[in-house]
Amino acid sequence: MRGPADDHSERLRLSLNPFFGEADPIGGMSSAPPTHRLPDGPMPPSTAYQLVHDELMLDGNSRLNLATFVTTWMERQAGVLMAECRDKNMIDKDEYPRTAELERRCVTMLADLWNAPDPSAAVGCSTTGSSEACMLAGLALKRRWTAKNRDRYPGSARPNLVMGVNVQVCWEKFCNFWEVEARLIPMEGDRFHLDPQAAADLCDENTIGVVAVLGSTFDGSYEPVGELCATLDALQERTGWDVPVHVDGASGAMVAPFLDEDLVWDFRLPRVSSINTSGHKYGLVYPGVGWALWRTSAELPEELIFRVNYLGGEMPTFALNFSRPGAQVVAQYYTFLRLGRDGYRAVQQTARDVARGLADEIGAMDDFRLLTHGDELPVFAFTTAPHVKNFDVFDVSRRLREHGWLMPAYTFPANREDLSVLRVVCRNGFSADLAAMLLADLRLLLPELRRQPNPLDRDKSRATAFHH
Repeated sequence: MRGPADDHSERLRLSLNPFFGEADPIGGMSSAPPTHRLPDGPMPPSTAYQLVHDELMLDGNSRLNLATFVTTWMERQAGVLMAECRDKNMIDKDEYPRTAELERRCVTMLADLWNAPDPSAAVGCSTTGSSEACMLAGLALKRRWTAKNRDRYPGSARPNLVMGVNVQVCWEKFCNFWEVEARLIPMEGDRFHLDPQAAADLCDENTIGVVAVLGSTFDGSYEPVGELCATLDALQERTGWDVPVHVDGASGAMVAPFLDEDLVWDFRLPRVSSINTSGHKYGLVYPGVGWALWRTSAELPEELIFRVNYLGGEMPTFALNFSRPGAQVVAQYYTFLRLGRDGYRAVQQTARDVARGLADEIGAMDDFRLLTHGDELPVFAFTTAPHVKNFDVFDVSRRLREHGWLMPAYTFPANREDLSVLRVVCRNGFSADLAAMLLADLRLLLPELRRQPNPLDRDKSRATAFHH
């Protein structure tokens, strides 16, 4: 008679394909290795590869992930360069001087793209992504405020940072980690991001800065940076409070310079102190790489710059992370070199055209109502039409997942918790053909959704799982 132990042993024996054994199909393949403790001994590299590869087949297809802003396609040559550089430690600039030089060139190129006063003297660095870049920018704002107010406040004084409720969660983390009061501007009606006057009304002598988002993750819209700066100029005239602006351009700072050249949002505005972007979003590089730049060296307090003697050379560093691979920085330089301004313009225009075309098609469906149209970031949000009672956005997201599409559904924050939406992010590689396939699958599932008696129950705690 077989017992549970026998069944378990048999399952372990059958968990491995006999062909995983390289020379002998049955040699050394009596059972699968443990998954929650280190195996007792080694196995052939091809076997280890195949075990991991097979498990990862259950992941979603990144190219069909309409939730992520992160780059999911690069050219083969970029992949080869990244493989050649993944063993180089980015922090060791003495040992890898050419990698360090490529980082410096990227900073200068971005400074020129964002109209810094003197791009050749630009102050900035690469990071692991926009979250780290935002932390650095926030720290610089806080230290500058502290330096200006040493005579008025003790070191324990708590300053504040003003921003829209739509900011990426990294800003909430910054305020929590570095003891800054987060003053959030709620949404109102059809305004889904920061209002300039509301931002100015929340400022006081303890405000270290205002964060403006160039490309909200909630709906793809740009916040009005120019109008915000003008409102803060007027505030300074009335009160004397000189409140700097940081532009979180995680996505938009790599879209607006190419597609919206007349939009003034960057260092052309004297009140803009710093800008960040994600190289691994519309910078078109695999994760993770971000960039943080300051208008001049005066905006980055000297006390945040560490000069480290590392492996034979002294070098300044102001990133939060230390050791990390140089591969992504090299890939960013490759992409800048490969595309140039005209190439980036063509890529981003294609993404926007696909987004606008897809938004128009969905907006023409009687079941849905568009909130944005993909005409700023190549991103748009939509919800069900008022008359639709049989299903909701969460049902649509769930059913599209059955076809392989990952389209996030989530609820907006205060004061629009009543609004639940679907969001589509169009990236490089999401072609018009893929958009047509998405539309075909959406039209295919709608008749069944309409026949539902009511929306299905859902776990509300997961409703905002994809909104960043």
